[in-house]
Amino acid sequence: MGWKKLGSEELHRGRFLSLRRDQVVRPDGSTGTYEHVSVHDTVRVVALDTRGRVLLVEDDFYLQGRRMLHLPGGSTDGQTAAVAGQRELAEETGLVAEHLEHLTTLDPMPGITAARLHLVVATGLTPVANVVGRDATEIGMTAAWWPTSEAVAAVRAGRITEAGSVAGLLLAVQRSSTS
Repeated sequence: MGWKKLGSEELHRGRFLSLRRDQVVRPDGSTGTYEHVSVHDTVRVVALDTRGRVLLVEDDFYLQGRRMLHLPGGSTDGQTAAVAGQRELAEETGLVAEHLEHLTTLDPMPGITAARLHLVVATGLTPVANVVGRDATEIGMTAAWWPTSEAVAAVRAGRITEAGSVAGLLLAVQRSSTS
C-alpha cells in the first residue's frame, strides 16, 4: 500500500460515529492530513420468500428529507454480518431466517470511511412474536412484500436508491437466475 499513517486524532465522537484526522505519508511521498469517518460496518438483508417476493421496508431518512424504500438492515454494531443481519431482520420486520447466506461485501464510500457494507440473503423466514424492536428513528417504518421483479423495476425507475438495497436486489436476482 502506498499510504502510511503517522498519527491520528479524534476530532469528534458521537453516539454512532467519530470524525478523525490522520497525519499521513501519501503514495507520492508527501506528507499531509486525511480526514475520515469511523463507524461500524453495515448490513442489508435480502429476505426472500417461497413465492418469489422480497421484503422491503420504507422509512423516513433525515438527511435525505424523504421516505425511502430499502432492504431491512443497519449497523452491525460490531457483530458479524450474519448475527447483525438476523438482529436487524427481527427488529425491523418481526421475522427470523432459517438460512442466511453471504451475498457480497462492498466498500460503499472508500474515500470517506473504511466501513464495509455486507449483503446477505435470508430464506426460510418465520415470524417471531414481540421481536420488532425499532428505535425512535424507525417508528414510522413499514414493511411490505414485493414481487422481486417489481422491486427490480423500482430500482431501475429510481424509486429504490439506497446503494446497499440496489446492489443487494440486483445481485440476488442475478444469483437466482444463474442457479
